Amino acid sequence: MNNIEIIRKRKGITQKELVDQIGVSVKTYNNWVKERNPIPSDKLIAISKILSVSIDEMLGINTKNW
Repeated sequence: MNNIEIIRKRKGITQKELVDQIGVSVKTYNNWVKERNPIPSDKLIAISKILSVSIDEMLGINTKNW
């Protein structure tokens, strides 16, 4: 699982609040965080802004080793 759920919970945002803000169903969101389906780039950007984190951090990408 990527870090989106961890960060969302840390920020105190409910799953319902997040999906309402990005305009998707809970089922769609769950498929993303369980990595069953890719997250569209526009939704990645929206989630990143709502959670105030980088996309790299949300997806658990460590850019420090590059």
